[in-house]
Amino acid sequence: MVLAALTYRRTELLQTLVEALAVQAASVPEDVRLLVVDNNPGGDAREAVERLAAAGHPVHYAHEPEPGIAAGRNRALTAAAEAGDDLLVFIDDDELPSPQWLAHLLRTWHEHPGASGVVGSVVSSFDGAPEPWVAAGDFFRRRRLATGTPVHVAATNNLLVDLHLVRRLGLRFDARFGISGGSDTLFTRQLTSRGAPLVWCDEAEVTDVVPVARTTRAWVLQRALRSGNSWSRTSLVLAGPGPRSLPVRGRLLADGGVRLLGGAVRWSAGVATRSLAQRARGVRTLARGTGMVTGACGWTYLEYRRKPTAG
Repeated sequence: MVLAALTYRRTELLQTLVEALAVQAASVPEDVRLLVVDNNPGGDAREAVERLAAAGHPVHYAHEPEPGIAAGRNRALTAAAEAGDDLLVFIDDDELPSPQWLAHLLRTWHEHPGASGVVGSVVSSFDGAPEPWVAAGDFFRRRRLATGTPVHVAATNNLLVDLHLVRRLGLRFDARFGISGGSDTLFTRQLTSRGAPLVWCDEAEVTDVVPVARTTRAWVLQRALRSGNSWSRTSLVLAGPGPRSLPVRGRLLADGGVRLLGGAVRWSAGVATRSLAQRARGVRTLARGTGMVTGACGWTYLEYRRKPTAG
């Protein structure tokens, strides 16, 4: 099996992550490799990864120069296929696993042999205090479920997938979502709709280290807009082209409209009660509803658009 982390211009995080993953790999009886996929066209992580490999860590380097997170994720799939891996675990380069994280993922995987994979929990820590608006909304509190609960959609920030099933279904991450985000949403929805549900493992926890730049009102609203936009776009892809997508498009417009109305009502209630939490959550709901409606209408929000490099 392979533990894969994608990185883009964050080489300063790699040593801590690789060392932590090496400890995880040594804690289980399975044969575990580590893989860093560098999505920077310049390949700036190569030296850091090769230095860690020379120090004795079981880490391999893969370079994916094509921009976009979907291309990076597909490079991980290709590398796993070339090595004959049967399981692939994705973790983000700005996360750190808890003790026995990998053991918990594998235990849950073995206890649910019909599942297509395992989804772990994510908690956040902060480099600095979030803006009061963000703190009041409690926007970085993620879902927690009982271990074994079926899950039909997931991100790749803490995800184990069955590569035999992925290959049998011919699944890849969709390049149309490489710059917009949402390729993991589509991939896992395709996986569970055509294979079997993922299952939750609450004990397999990773900590997401949130930089100050992401603890602002602007970032939270941007992410909510993109999330809603991606949900509509992935739903339309799953529906298929032509007339088959029309009922789904209509449902997405209706659901987005409900969120717009609900967000406005919640914001108004927050104003009336002087509740910052209610106002914040209302505006965030408005942003997600806007994303859903615009996605249903065919507009794509490019969250990961890269700025041109000077030269």
